[in-house]
Amino acid sequence: MISAILFLNEKGDVVISRFYRDDVKRPDVEQFRLSVIQAKSHTTPIRQFGDTHFLYVKHSNIYVVALTSANVNAPLAFQFLSTLIGIFKSYFGVMDEDSIKNNFVLIYELLDETMDHGFPQNCQADVLKLYITQQGVKSDLAKAAEAQPSSITVQATGVNNWRPAGIKYPKNEVYIDVIESVNVLMSQKGTILRNDVTGQIIMKTFLSGMPECKFGLNDKVLLEKEANSAAKPKKDPKTGIEIDDCTFHQCVKLGKFETDRTISFVPPDGEFQLMAYRVTDNVTHPFRVKPIIRELGRTRIEVDIKVKSFFPARLSAQNVTISIPMPKNTALCRITTSSGKAKYKAEAGAIVWKMRRFPGGMEYGLSGEVELMASTSEKTWSRPPISMDFQVPMFTASGLTVRFLKIVEKSRYQTVKWVRYVTKAGTYEFRSTS
Repeated sequence: MISAILFLNEKGDVVISRFYRDDVKRPDVEQFRLSVIQAKSHTTPIRQFGDTHFLYVKHSNIYVVALTSANVNAPLAFQFLSTLIGIFKSYFGVMDEDSIKNNFVLIYELLDETMDHGFPQNCQADVLKLYITQQGVKSDLAKAAEAQPSSITVQATGVNNWRPAGIKYPKNEVYIDVIESVNVLMSQKGTILRNDVTGQIIMKTFLSGMPECKFGLNDKVLLEKEANSAAKPKKDPKTGIEIDDCTFHQCVKLGKFETDRTISFVPPDGEFQLMAYRVTDNVTHPFRVKPIIRELGRTRIEVDIKVKSFFPARLSAQNVTISIPMPKNTALCRITTSSGKAKYKAEAGAIVWKMRRFPGGMEYGLSGEVELMASTSEKTWSRPPISMDFQVPMFTASGLTVRFLKIVEKSRYQTVKWVRYVTKAGTYEFRSTS
């Protein structure tokens, strides 16, 4: 929690201050002024004097300082200071010592609205402009808000500050993209050293009015709750996935998710990231690489690579690229492939094998001989791992699927919904055997 906010000029004089708590000692503030501001000692943005921590940023000719005596979340404090500067700039245009002095009444009101007893509150500049109409505000949106007190009430209470009212579309549509990056590292013996999926759900909404959406995934916890709460519990409920951790857009009602694992929200208009997540259990590897690279003496290498896909045959991966590192003293490569094209790229220091299309359940191979230039160096080749890049449409490595999307709006219009899945390579690597 933040105990106070100070605005100091370059001489160290306090231009404006706002104290939210009484646990900050005035002598500590004086010591900060003398030791940091006047002495121009800016080795670190966090300093401690006595029992008080000072977190500060400089903008133009003003130091904005947050004071706390608690073990505060430092990134949150700096984010608040940065946001506060942005709010002031949205009102004044320029934030400097003169503008602060000219708008001190408005600034005190903004400080009271953006923080309550040391905890950040409403930090949306557009929302603040709707109901703070002190002198110095030059927003047309604020003038319009004076004639709409009901709109002010809705925004001031924080019911919805990401979606304006009155949106209308001739056709109501929702596009959902589930995009996953699969990360794999496999040892020479085939042992999995890393195995996880990071994903995000991107939505693009073209919905009229103020719709309430309910979003359902094949979350294991949710499916088990549904099976247990049914009148006749199913002996073999549908299997779900275990989501290790997830983050949501601010529109999602977190309390609802914590109690019954349902994702309820009023969506912003247009494109936004609804959710980001991570899965580590039961990850399906789209590809498996079996690399054999033999060093035959000091001037020749034999390469034999087998790549097999492990997704349904009805699907196909696109733009598959396999990078096979080679020694720096590579002189000549003779390569043959059963699909696609491969060649040695000196700038990448690797044989690059490309396939525009790789169907599911197929296996392709690459073989070749590599000639090396004679070298006097005794340093052995480190054998960097073989890496892959690819995209598999309509497939998720985690097994995550969208079960339903319910949209409720008072006009009861029909909505067209589109869902697309894409799995792509994150860090996808295989160590080679000799």
